[in-house]
Amino acid sequence: MSTATATLDEPLLAPEPALALGRLRRARRAVAAASEWLFGIAALFLGLAVLGSVPVGQFLVLGYALEVCGRVARSGRLRDGFIGVRTFARLGGVAAACVLLWLPLYGVSIFAENAAIIDPFGPAARQWRLALSVLAFLYTLHVAGALLRGARFRDFFRPLNSLWFVKRGLRGGLYADARDRLWAFVAALRVPYYFWLGLRGFVGAFLWLAVPLALLGQGHRHPALGLLGGALLAVVVLYLPFLQARFARDNRLRAYRELRPVRAEYRRAPLAFALALVVHLLAAVPLYLLKVEAIPRDLIFLEGVVFLAFILPGRFLGGWAYSRPARRDAPRHWTLRWAGRLLMLPAVGVYVLVVFASQHIGWQGISSLYQQHAFLLPVPFVNLNG
Repeated sequence: MSTATATLDEPLLAPEPALALGRLRRARRAVAAASEWLFGIAALFLGLAVLGSVPVGQFLVLGYALEVCGRVARSGRLRDGFIGVRTFARLGGVAAACVLLWLPLYGVSIFAENAAIIDPFGPAARQWRLALSVLAFLYTLHVAGALLRGARFRDFFRPLNSLWFVKRGLRGGLYADARDRLWAFVAALRVPYYFWLGLRGFVGAFLWLAVPLALLGQGHRHPALGLLGGALLAVVVLYLPFLQARFARDNRLRAYRELRPVRAEYRRAPLAFALALVVHLLAAVPLYLLKVEAIPRDLIFLEGVVFLAFILPGRFLGGWAYSRPARRDAPRHWTLRWAGRLLMLPAVGVYVLVVFASQHIGWQGISSLYQQHAFLLPVPFVNLNG
């Protein structure tokens, strides 16, 4: 009986090493996926910041921010707003690998430059120029092979990429394959869609802001006009974040005119709307301090990273808040509705005061009034004059 028991128990003990190995592999894959996702977030922010330093690219950045808000508003899940993280992780990996492989080429170029300075027509200078040319040629073949083999980070560190690239080229069809892959990748980025979404989102918000900001800009000359502009701006910013969320959700420009549906949806989720508005407005306030003095144009993307870090959370919360009314048919109790209004009003007042002061503390003067990063382009304008 004991022998039979031992025989039956042995299969139960045998799989333990395999089970532990399976858990270790799953943990390793989870860590790798999390690392890739975090790296993708960093690459996404850096890529959007660089894109935002270009006038046309700023509309792409606004379109991306609106798409984030729209997707969260449609689903109600914050995770749906992280768009293209894996794609940017792949692009960031390609950029990092290219830079790492470029470092030896850079070192050889320094030696070649020094040799040319010491003896421009000497044998050392010729040898270093030849070495630099050969290394640049091999670098180009190696990177091209890595891109065609999948463009994964590890593909750039395969030692035989150059030979594989030559062999693949001799086999035929290399150009057509590379062209089709590049076209599919570019099409997946949906650049025209984001640009058109950002352009229409900009126009709709600017039409709401133009008159209040124009009046507010005259406040230092005509105080009555400034007070009127401030009052109008306070009313506009109460509604504009949710009008933009409605536009992003439905992708209809006429959504900017639908005030009554926004008011009805507020009554069904007043505290969520209040939280989203407070975060949206107060997160934009510190950004005006970054415009006290102009920074060098070459570093404008660093300022863009800060702007995006403050602006994008408001887009996430705006989409989340706009998804809440769909879960309820009846308005919330009147006490909650008034509590939401009481939370909103101080944030609106602070925002209007900061916007009014920005024309006096910002290096761009009155024109800084129209750089409403909370609603328009979520990145600083480039100083085209220097």
